[in-house]
Amino acid sequence: MPTLGIIGGGSWGTALAVALADRFDRIQLWVYEADLAREMEQSRINELYLPGFAIPANVFCTNELGEAARGAEIVLGVVPSHLTRGVYEKLLPEVQEQTIFVSATKGLENESLLRTSQIMEEILSKRFRPRIAVLSGPTFAREVAALNPTVVVIASPDVLAAARVQVAFSSSFFRLYTSTDVVGVEIGGAVKNVVAIGAGVVHGMGLAQNTLAALITRGLAEITRLAVALGGSAATLAGLAGLGDLVLTCTGELSRNRTVGIELAKGRSLDEIVRSMKMVAEGVKTTSATLELARRCGVEMPITEQMYQMLHNGLPPREAIRRLMERPLREE
Repeated sequence: MPTLGIIGGGSWGTALAVALADRFDRIQLWVYEADLAREMEQSRINELYLPGFAIPANVFCTNELGEAARGAEIVLGVVPSHLTRGVYEKLLPEVQEQTIFVSATKGLENESLLRTSQIMEEILSKRFRPRIAVLSGPTFAREVAALNPTVVVIASPDVLAAARVQVAFSSSFFRLYTSTDVVGVEIGGAVKNVVAIGAGVVHGMGLAQNTLAALITRGLAEITRLAVALGGSAATLAGLAGLGDLVLTCTGELSRNRTVGIELAKGRSLDEIVRSMKMVAEGVKTTSATLELARRCGVEMPITEQMYQMLHNGLPPREAIRRLMERPLREE
């Protein structure tokens, strides 16, 4: 079995290392914090981001970025979206043309509005034509690390690359479906985090299931409109990378983005909430990028608009809901 490089040693990267350990002879896990990398290599546990799960013996934790990618047939990127560009620029001298690069990051770059795979292609193309795929679907890191049956999508315009990752990663508890719709898969994975903040607000305000069901359904409509406008397929958003991931993130107690919404509903400021979290809630940064992308595409996204107003302009949650409910009436 080949070598896998995982770039990012947070909860998701560590969980993937645990889940995929039996599929590879060697996994090289890059951890940003040097002291944490040393601690994980010695104790075989990521106490900071994923406590309670043993790191298998064939997973080697390192703070050296190039070492994580060296000799890897597949390099799996799991860093937050706002760090992707810098990490791949540093990684560029170390990577090989035959490597398949997989993104498991769900977000958009605020400045450029690019999806993660577009950032990767922009940087890696300086040396060669890269083989890139994206991994997305309904996944909580702790559940993946616990080896709960999980089903995701691997999307790439390179069908052979997608098929190779599908075979390499799939097991009795981790199943991959292939797709060629990179746009739909990435937009679904990124924008569901925005809607999930709204779901947290609904929960935090003590509202019931009618409200949550409406938010999820209309949120999916927004995500689908944006994905289609960018060249994606509506069918993709009805699947694992769209509806599946959206439902999980909007209803699951492990959702960081949902947690942000719950705390907003309690009256806490965004800065206070973000400072109190060890891990990144991608939806906070993605909201601004999504709204700007929608404006450029001429796509109406009222839920995203109200999430932006709440997050960045201090709009009270009840006022955001009132604005959504009192919008001009229309046909579904």
